[in-house]
Amino acid sequence: MTEVNEILMSVLSTIRVPRPGDRVHKDECAFSFASPESDGGLYVCMNSFLGFGSKYVERHHVKTGQRAYLHITRTRKTQKEDDNNSGSGDPPKKKPTRLAIGIEGGFDVEQEQYEEEVKVVLFPDRQEVTSEDLASMPDVVRERVSLSMAGLLAADSVSHTLQVQQWDGEVRQESKHAAELKQLDNGIKIPPCGWKCEVCDLQENLWMNLTDGKVLCGRRYFDGSGGNNHALLHYQQTGYPLAVKLGTITPDGADVYSYDEDDMVLDSKLPEHLSHFGIDMMTMEKTERTMTELEIAVNQRVGEWEVIQESGTTLRPLWGPGLTGMKNLGNSCYLNSVMQVLFTIPDFQTKYVSNIDKVFNEAPSDPTQDFKTQVSLFVQGDKVGVASHMFKALVGRGLPEFSTNRQKDAQEFLLHFINMVERNCRSGLNPSEAFRFLVEEKIVCRQSQKAKYTQRVDYIVQLPVPMDQATNMEELQEAERRREEAESSGAPPSAAPRAQIPFAVCLAALSEPETLTDFWSSAVQAKTTATKITRFASFPDHLVIQIKKFTFGLDWVPKKLDVSIDVPDTLDLSSLRAMGQQPGEELLPEVAPPPLMTPDVEVKGILGFHGNEEDDSLYSPLNPHISTPVLDDSTVSQLCEMGFPLEACRKAVYYTGNTGIDAAMNWVMGHMEDPDFSAPLVLPGSSSAPGTTPTESLPEEHLVTIVSMGFSRDQATRALRATNNVLERAVDWIFSHLDDLESMDVSEGGRSGGGSEASREPPPGPRVRDGTGKYELFAFISHMGTSTMCGHYVCHIKKDQQWVIFNDQKVCASEKPPKDLGYLYFYRRVVE
Repeated sequence: MTEVNEILMSVLSTIRVPRPGDRVHKDECAFSFASPESDGGLYVCMNSFLGFGSKYVERHHVKTGQRAYLHITRTRKTQKEDDNNSGSGDPPKKKPTRLAIGIEGGFDVEQEQYEEEVKVVLFPDRQEVTSEDLASMPDVVRERVSLSMAGLLAADSVSHTLQVQQWDGEVRQESKHAAELKQLDNGIKIPPCGWKCEVCDLQENLWMNLTDGKVLCGRRYFDGSGGNNHALLHYQQTGYPLAVKLGTITPDGADVYSYDEDDMVLDSKLPEHLSHFGIDMMTMEKTERTMTELEIAVNQRVGEWEVIQESGTTLRPLWGPGLTGMKNLGNSCYLNSVMQVLFTIPDFQTKYVSNIDKVFNEAPSDPTQDFKTQVSLFVQGDKVGVASHMFKALVGRGLPEFSTNRQKDAQEFLLHFINMVERNCRSGLNPSEAFRFLVEEKIVCRQSQKAKYTQRVDYIVQLPVPMDQATNMEELQEAERRREEAESSGAPPSAAPRAQIPFAVCLAALSEPETLTDFWSSAVQAKTTATKITRFASFPDHLVIQIKKFTFGLDWVPKKLDVSIDVPDTLDLSSLRAMGQQPGEELLPEVAPPPLMTPDVEVKGILGFHGNEEDDSLYSPLNPHISTPVLDDSTVSQLCEMGFPLEACRKAVYYTGNTGIDAAMNWVMGHMEDPDFSAPLVLPGSSSAPGTTPTESLPEEHLVTIVSMGFSRDQATRALRATNNVLERAVDWIFSHLDDLESMDVSEGGRSGGGSEASREPPPGPRVRDGTGKYELFAFISHMGTSTMCGHYVCHIKKDQQWVIFNDQKVCASEKPPKDLGYLYFYRRVVE
């Protein structure tokens, strides 16, 4: 032990004791999915606290010179077989009684028990030191090494901190309205039974408003069942926020919903609030299913779930290169499905797989925070299934919608990930170019017959679903008639048939001309009617098609369309190729319309509208002398009546230029997830607007963040000013204006004097690939459930002419790929 003593003495200064705030990676390798349970265990550097599998620890030692590592190995304990086990060796699954994961009564999760062995290993000779060995070493060595070992073992690992071990969907928060809820003294007393909606006489799914005692029906569900939205409409008209579901009241509580907070809530004064309307909570009995019970039933729904997961057949497990599953880290199936598909695409394989050793060799000192390194991890793993908490945390950092364990929309995550790839591939191969294509929009003024052409970049084709063209329309109409009869008689509705929609009509709906009723024509200098035609200006190597299954009903209640679409294995879009300006076709004059400001665009003066030749900035947010634009109060009111926040409604009307309810509603639908959706609208000329004057200071930390991504300080300054100093929006803005920024000499004072506008080269267009419009299907992602915010995702990928289903960590040969029920479809170009 003398030699070991000497080595420990020589490296003692490099052995650290973890302190509060230190990131300890003791569950996952920085370069692979190795863990203490893997062969060879995990080596934790006792200086940086980074973890490394046996394959990569030597690399870290050589690169950094660190010698002392805590070696952690875990061996799974042998569990005693339950007396109730079935003959297959699997215990019978208990029916869930709680909307929860990982707790008693919730949905089952695997719980493994391990035996752990810990020792210090000294490199390069891999000499081992156990806790017993330390007892015979000098005090200074024993104390420092023992404290470091104990600190590492006691510290919460980064993955543990990031991972939610349990989730309880029944945990509700106290409503902010409960304590001071206003109740009207209107003399209303509610009987203990015999309720019906005061508007439509519906006798189920009834909610009593806790302010005025009105009994009204609840929301209409996606399948047409439920109520007629009268309770919601009552809130929109009165603003009374809390309602209790009649039939769920018991001495233990009841379902209480807050329309203002848009969630199920707790009301600590519920007995008092019910008593105000003559309801004795202690004598009430439950007569209806609670919202939790309804949601559990939805999550266990047979039909779509079984078909998409191919539950009715015995599937043959697969493993090997390209066949590694991914563990679900808590509603991470949307991420798993998208990443599985992306890594079958050659561009992503070349970028992150082919030169993986180069990626790891060039990784920074903390590879857990490096995008390229963490993406490359998805080629590692074994047949058991990989799980990267570090990757999930990295891609979700700074974005609440992707940094929690809530379910997300796979399409939104795909676009978010493509955006991250764009940001991190400003030089060299950019794999997202495989999806990038140009869209040409041709607008023809019907009054002057003159045309306008514009192009934009896109990554996904969103395909509408014309429900009125279902091939089984008679069956659907008969089912609707039976549903209405059941509703009027109080009988439970029968299962509705699935609409059969031809893919051809979806494609036709995408390409058919669109009528614009409020188009401002520069030819006639007024609003008129125009026709818009959308075509492909280029065809990408890989085409992503989204079926727009998630929509809103006429009452603006979200719903998912239950449809079956005969999506083809091969696709020819050649007929949708844009043709550009035609011979003899006149273009609309390049005269700007009345100003229309959007949150992400810097508004400039409109010459000849508000300004003159000497002053082109009169209609600019930088000018404090502008009169405040007038908003259409009627449109604002209509939006507010639908339940949207007042400030969001004002923004919608303002940013769509008072062009009507349809345009404003589309703006609301497209910006509901914005972090500042409900923030006050700051109009031009308001001195309170952040970033509205050139001299106002910009957040230095925001500037540093953008500059660290490879942009100049001038470019960062312009992006922040264009987006009111909101960092996330500034980053999106700068990436959507790359051509302008790279072709202009931007300074904090405006344009530089070096060269005139006429002498500048036109900015280069976005880099896109082009080729034939013929494609073949190679993957699709399917969603099960009623909303993108709940349910489950799986993907099917065609490998060597065999369809394979990836259901989180389960990878099997597919027997009946449900191609008609997909949500996202991935095609690759057919090379002729």
